[in-house]
Amino acid sequence: MLQIERLQFFLHLFPKLTVGLVGDLFLDRYLEIDAPLGEPSVETGLEAHQVVRIRNQPGALGTVLNNLAALGVFHLVPVTVIGDDGHGYDLLQSLQSLPIDDSHVLRSPDRLTPTYTKPLRQDAAGSWQELNRLDVRSRQPLSDGICDQLCGHLQSVFTQTDGLIVLDQIEQRNTGVVDDRVRDCLRKMAQQHPQRLMYIDSRRWLSEFDFGTLKGNRAEVLAAVPGAPDVQTAVRQLNARTGQPVFCTLGDQGISTACRDGRVVHVPSGPIDGPVDIVGAGDSATSGIVLSLLAGATEVEAAAVGNLVASITVQQLGTTGTATPQQMLDRWYETCV
Repeated sequence: MLQIERLQFFLHLFPKLTVGLVGDLFLDRYLEIDAPLGEPSVETGLEAHQVVRIRNQPGALGTVLNNLAALGVFHLVPVTVIGDDGHGYDLLQSLQSLPIDDSHVLRSPDRLTPTYTKPLRQDAAGSWQELNRLDVRSRQPLSDGICDQLCGHLQSVFTQTDGLIVLDQIEQRNTGVVDDRVRDCLRKMAQQHPQRLMYIDSRRWLSEFDFGTLKGNRAEVLAAVPGAPDVQTAVRQLNARTGQPVFCTLGDQGISTACRDGRVVHVPSGPIDGPVDIVGAGDSATSGIVLSLLAGATEVEAAAVGNLVASITVQQLGTTGTATPQQMLDRWYETCV
């Protein structure tokens, strides 16, 4: 389904692409605890965990940014809202090594920078174990003023980039960046520029999008089409609704894609040896699919590239992995020859 010459052609074009993104940008903060250093708190008598190392990295929308950067994309332009706080500062610092224009990242004193704080402690075998996570994010809708600013930035970025990724990961309605008002703004933009790629990945609200190139996993796609007996039926109905391609990731079974012409094609993934960590696999697939579509791939070719990227990242245990162009070429020869 994917010839090596076509893969090489796509990879050659990735460094020429500029991609816009909109969604919730998180800070993933890892606190490494040295258990033997624990001491009782004078105030409470409870054990006070002693943190000896802090690691920050971008999460959610940041995971896609990392994947796109590893694939060699020329320029990334995220549009989002974070807090005017210390977590926001650390988040922006964690993006500095990426080819990013952060001038469309809005900072609001009324918002909390979304942050997952993950305490880690080593077990007897020396492996890091994650303790109870601490989540920080705003639970209220965006203010009208911030929403208007966000939509203004979105319109500018959409017309100045090669394509736009919409990452809608917050399940509680109207508490994240992609709320009903922003969705309406995106719909108008898609109608005004029907030939420009708008790729939409929504964890909970895929059924609310009647435009754009939709992507979800098996559960998300089936939830978006109540009553659909199987994935093939669901992606076909979503394709009929939008008139655009649809991609459904199926784990180690690959990707089911509804092409623009209405055909539904199952694109299998190659065999993967050894243990895997599927965290972030969908975002990895998204990166490969989007860049390939922008480079001129067919829907089936794009799905095959998405499978390649994900097959590499799931083998990177204990971290949200990325894939490089050379790794993709190596994996193609491993699985397709």
